[in-house]
Amino acid sequence: MIKGSSVRRAHHRVDALFVDRWPPRAMSGEAIATDELLRLFEAARWAPSSYNAQPWRMLYALREHAEWPTFLDLLSESNKAWARRAGALVLFVSKKINDRTGQPSMTHSFDAGAAWAFFGLQGHLNGYAVHGMQGFDYVRAQRELQIPDEFRVEAMVAVGKPGSTETLPPPLQERESPNDRRPISPRPCAKAGGRLRVDDLMHLPVTQRQNGYIIAMERGAGRSVRCRSLRPFGWVVHLSKPQDRQPRRRP
Repeated sequence: MIKGSSVRRAHHRVDALFVDRWPPRAMSGEAIATDELLRLFEAARWAPSSYNAQPWRMLYALREHAEWPTFLDLLSESNKAWARRAGALVLFVSKKINDRTGQPSMTHSFDAGAAWAFFGLQGHLNGYAVHGMQGFDYVRAQRELQIPDEFRVEAMVAVGKPGSTETLPPPLQERESPNDRRPISPRPCAKAGGRLRVDDLMHLPVTQRQNGYIIAMERGAGRSVRCRSLRPFGWVVHLSKPQDRQPRRRP
C-alpha cells in the first residue's frame, strides 16, 4: 500500500499522517482478529462530541461471522465487487437524541463523523486499508440489522489487509491511487451586508464572531468587513468553569 505523500503534497505544514492516509479498495481477503479491530474502535472512542454524549454506535461483522453475508448483501453491486475481500464491515450509526440532555441532538452526525475519522486514522497507522462507503441500502440496513428509529444510519466502512490492485475490476484498478484535495483559497466577503455562500465560509481567513456577525479580514486591505447573512443562526459562545473530574468514555 503506497503512501499518499508519494503522489500528493500538503500546501501547509501538517503531520504526514493526514497526507499519507487514503482509502484503498484492494484488500487481501484475509481475516482480521477481533483484538485488532478493537484497536480501531478504541481510537474512535476518544473522538470529541457535544456534551461528551458520544452518539456513535458501530455494528460490525468479521468475514468469518455468520452475519457477514447480511452485511455484504447490503452493499451496492459496485462495492460488493471489491469489499467482499475485506476482513470486516462496520456500519456507523448515530443516536438522534442527546443522552445527556434528553433533547434532539443537532450534532449527532457531526460527532459520528469525528469518530469515523479517528477510526480511519488508527486503521491507517495499523497498516490496514480502510474505506468508507455510502453505496449501500440504508433502508434495508435499518430494518435487517434491527436498528431502532432513534438512530440514524450514517455510513459503511470496509477494513482489510492491503491486497493486490489486480484483484480489482479494471475500472477500479485505474482509480486505485491517492486523490488530491481542493486548495485553501481565502475568499473574504465582498461587501458589508453581502450574501455569504457556504463555499466562502469554508475559506474565510482569520475571522471573529461578534454579536452574531462574521467579521472577516479583507486580504491585503487591512480592514474588516461585516456580513449579516448568517445573523439568524445567532452564534453563541458558552463559557464554563473547569471541572475537577475527567470526562468519562463508554467502554
